[in-house]
Amino acid sequence: MHRGGRLNSAGCAKGFQMTYLLALDQGTSSSRSIVFDGQGRIVAQAQQELPQIYPRPGWVEHDPMEIWRTQLATAQEALARAGLKAGDIRALGITNQRETTVLWNRKTGQPIHHAIVWQDRRGEPVCAQLREQGHAALIQQRTGLLIDSYFSATKIKWLLDNVAGAREQAQRGELAFGTIDSWLVWQLTGGQVHATDVSNASRTMLFNVHSNQWDGELLALLGIPKELMPAVLPSSAEYGSTQPGLLGGAIRIGGVAGDQQAALFGQACFKAGMAKNTYGTGCFMLMHTGPVFQTSSNGLLTTSAAQVTARTEFAIEGSVFVGGAVVQWLRDGLHAIKGSGEVQALAQSVPDSGGVMVVPAFTGLGAPYWKPDARGTITGLTRGTTVAHIARAALESIAYQSSALLQAMGRDAVAAGAAPVSELRVDGGACVNDLLMQFQADLLGIPVVRPAVTETTALGAAYLAGLACGVYGSTDELAALWQSERRFLPTLERARAAELMDQWEHAVRQATAA
Repeated sequence: MHRGGRLNSAGCAKGFQMTYLLALDQGTSSSRSIVFDGQGRIVAQAQQELPQIYPRPGWVEHDPMEIWRTQLATAQEALARAGLKAGDIRALGITNQRETTVLWNRKTGQPIHHAIVWQDRRGEPVCAQLREQGHAALIQQRTGLLIDSYFSATKIKWLLDNVAGAREQAQRGELAFGTIDSWLVWQLTGGQVHATDVSNASRTMLFNVHSNQWDGELLALLGIPKELMPAVLPSSAEYGSTQPGLLGGAIRIGGVAGDQQAALFGQACFKAGMAKNTYGTGCFMLMHTGPVFQTSSNGLLTTSAAQVTARTEFAIEGSVFVGGAVVQWLRDGLHAIKGSGEVQALAQSVPDSGGVMVVPAFTGLGAPYWKPDARGTITGLTRGTTVAHIARAALESIAYQSSALLQAMGRDAVAAGAAPVSELRVDGGACVNDLLMQFQADLLGIPVVRPAVTETTALGAAYLAGLACGVYGSTDELAALWQSERRFLPTLERARAAELMDQWEHAVRQATAA
């Protein structure tokens, strides 16, 4: 089996002139490809939507062949738009929606079922059984994760148990498992490489993050044959080369990381205590903890950060289920705005929310609350409340939830004897909203920093690939490339910020009251 390693840096002279890197960014709703120059600037990009499949309530699937088709098409289009050939690209990096699970036949390369997407809940009965059997502490200690069907393990088990002949084929070594990065590497290399990186492996609930190896006891616990599993490499390593016919020539694959860890890397958060928040449909906040494996006492996950060597690196992670999606609700549910871009002007038409709090628990509350039964709530309504107050409160709810996450991370940091986060780097679609970013800084009492390049997920994958082929000599070089576009400094008195957070927590208690 191909095990990979560092790329040979021969012919990869340092210097950024005429240096190009290609990032494949395979997300839940679309496949994108971006060409970056050596300075981390976008040269060209292409994107295609990915159809969603909902076989029944709580089930979410993707067609793996459609993932591959759209990802390849965008790579070809991005190269064409940049006016570049395969030979102009020094290396290729991959970042991907995490946890989404594919099983395929090693001989034919054909999937045996649709991919089961990270949002899918069909594994919950198995998770409940694992909790009842008392395995939660073992799983958290080995993997850093809480037992949840979010992760890949119960998705693999479901496929083995429900696709005819799958378990027998797996035991004979005829099938391969992969998260989307592995699936793309397999397709790009023509089946020559079956590998994943540590950051994606750490999201399966089957990976021992201390040893960076698949955990035999956890595989046995779920009845998953080890023969299914890919080789695990550092995030910056040799993953083979693309088949020449796909992109007009062979391109080295030098970087792989799950989307949130790739964003942490793209934000140049390389040291313990540095944190980023991605404001997308939901929000994902990660704080680097360096080589220290730190179990959260505040409802957060421990996960492997993107690793450029065999040395373990960790991060504490928390997720908000409804972030930017609350703006879609204002548009599609309340018809308060016609387009998402109108929300800032409507919210700014009033000086504050007038005491209104919106808790957007449309699908329960994520970290640090973990209240799946919570429901969306609006509190503080008066006769003087207008749709503008509700819009402002909805926008502010993104900042409140993110503040609760960072406060939980701060408590974990203090408990571990580490310093709290001193600034928050931000990315994702909603970070362009100045009102939201300023309010976030006011609540947190620390600077909120928006980078010059907000496509940090794809940038992280490109940087990992660039490190592997010697375009960059170290993460220090990458840190020097990172630039801020704007720093939002806190202006609110700390006593007032604490008062507002108390009001938020009161509203959350109302949303979670049985």
